[in-house]
Amino acid sequence: MDRRPGLSARMKLTLSYAAFLAVAGALLLALVWLYLLRYVPDKDQGLLGISPNRYLLVRIFFPRAALAMLCLLVFGLVGGWILAGRMLAPLHRITDAARTAGTGALSTRIRMSGRQDEFRELADAFDAMLGQLESHVGEQRRFAANASHELRTPLAVSQALLDVARRDPGQDRDEVLARLQRVNTRAIDLTEALLLLSRSDRGHVVRERVDLSLVAEEAAETLLPLAERRGAALDVTGQAAWTDGSPELLLRMVTNLVQNAVVHNLPTGGTVTVRTAQHGDTSELTVENTGSQVPPELVPTLTEPFQRGAERVRTDEHAGAGLGLAIVHSVVRAHDGTLDLAARPAGGLRVTVRLPGRPAPPPV
Repeated sequence: MDRRPGLSARMKLTLSYAAFLAVAGALLLALVWLYLLRYVPDKDQGLLGISPNRYLLVRIFFPRAALAMLCLLVFGLVGGWILAGRMLAPLHRITDAARTAGTGALSTRIRMSGRQDEFRELADAFDAMLGQLESHVGEQRRFAANASHELRTPLAVSQALLDVARRDPGQDRDEVLARLQRVNTRAIDLTEALLLLSRSDRGHVVRERVDLSLVAEEAAETLLPLAERRGAALDVTGQAAWTDGSPELLLRMVTNLVQNAVVHNLPTGGTVTVRTAQHGDTSELTVENTGSQVPPELVPTLTEPFQRGAERVRTDEHAGAGLGLAIVHSVVRAHDGTLDLAARPAGGLRVTVRLPGRPAPPPV
C-alpha cells in the first residue's frame, strides 16, 4: 500500500522533546519576569544614581536569556534525537523480525532481553505469535502432504484396475466394477472427511442448544448394526447434557468416537460404553471401549490427521482414513471444549469430551 512520506517516529519524538524543553524554558523566563523583575524599580533610586533598575536588567538579561533558549533548543534536538533512537531500538528489532518472518522464515524470534516493559511485552507476544504460526503452518503442510498421499492411493488403484481391464478383455467385468465402486466410495468418504475437518478447523459454526445425550443415542442407533456384526455391546447411559453448538458437527463428533470405539474393540465381543453428564457449567461425554493395550506414547498422536496405531487393524468395510479422532479434536476446539484421551489399564481407550454447558430449555 503506497502512502505519502511523513516524519519518522524518531523525528516526531525529537521535536516533541525539543518543544517541551522550549516551552519549559519560556515558562521559566516568564516566572523570572513576573516574580523578579517587577520588583526592580524603573529608575535609579540610589544615592549615586547607579543602583540597578529594570531598564539595565532587561538589556542585560534578555539577550543572555535568548542565547540560553537557543542552547536549550539545540540541546533538546540533539538529546531528543539520541534518546528517541535508544527508546525506539527495540521497535527496530521487532520490525526487522517481522520483515524476516514475512519472507517465510517463521523460525525467526526476537528473544528480547532486559526488564519487562511495553516493548518487551510486545516482543514476547510477537514471538508467541510466530511460534503458533509456525506450528499451524507445519501442521497444514503435513496435512496437505498426507491428504495428497491418501487421495492419490485410491486414484492410483482405480487407474490400475482400469489398465488391467483394458489389457485383459476377459477380466470379470462385475468384479472390476465392484472393486472400482469400493475404491471410489473410499475416495468420496475421505474427501468428505477432509471437507468436514476444514470446516470445523475454521471454527465458524452456527450454534443452537443441543443435548449430548440425545446425540449419543442417535449415533449409537446408527452404529448398532456395525456393533452387532462385530459382536460388540453398546451401552449408552447418562443424563441430559446441554451445550451450544452445531448439531451436525456434534453428531459427527459422537459418531466418530463411537465408530472408533466399535472398530478398535476386541476382534470378537467387547463393550463400548457411552455416558453423558452435566457438571455445573460443563457438559461431559465419555466414550470408552475394551480392546488391546494402547501404548501410552501412542495416545498423544491419535488426534493428528492420518495417524493410525500399528496394532489397530480395520476391515475393508471400515478401512478409515485416519481422520476420525482428528475431526473429533477439531470439532471440540471449534466448540471451545477440551478433549482427553487415556489408555485404559485393562486395554482399550477412554475418550472424554468436555464442552461449555448450558441450562436445559424451559418446558414447553
